Amino acid sequence: MKKIMVILADGFEEIEAIGTIDILRRCEFDVVIAGSDSNCVTGAHQIKVSCDKLLSELNPKDFHAVVLPGGMPGSTNLRDSATVKNAVLTVYNQGGIVAAICAAPLALAEFGLTEGRNITGYPGVEGKFGNCNYTGKTTESDKRIITGRGPAAVFEFAAAISEALEKPASDVLRGLLYPSTR
Repeated sequence: MKKIMVILADGFEEIEAIGTIDILRRCEFDVVIAGSDSNCVTGAHQIKVSCDKLLSELNPKDFHAVVLPGGMPGSTNLRDSATVKNAVLTVYNQGGIVAAICAAPLALAEFGLTEGRNITGYPGVEGKFGNCNYTGKTTESDKRIITGRGPAAVFEFAAAISEALEKPASDVLRGLLYPSTR
């Protein structure tokens, strides 16, 4: 079973995190919720989430993908963390998928992963995504980098991650009554 790490930092966007985790678990991935600094992380709208592990307790080499939810200041907290940077680059450099939604491509830009790529994200933040081609699409996939525009993109974002890991998500989306063409 392929493993996916979802990293939460204080100020994360709850819909993006929980929706993505839920859909990926329904797709039968082993999804581990990793707290960047704490086992209990508070979202941007004051919802507290209990994480499975601290990020520092995990070996990024054990994962096929890493997901960064957006939100503020969650995205900047992810961007400013050396531990998050190490985890993301380790997964990517071993051939894994890196996914970020909403404002979280800020972290990918800081880690050097947006250069020359097609990237989407939250409107108004795109000027901080580095030297990339901002498309504004709901989701974007470019060379193992998957990005989503914002909370409403969760279904397509999670499906793109699932499909990049070679598991179609169409049955799961249909079961959730999502009106998709996937």
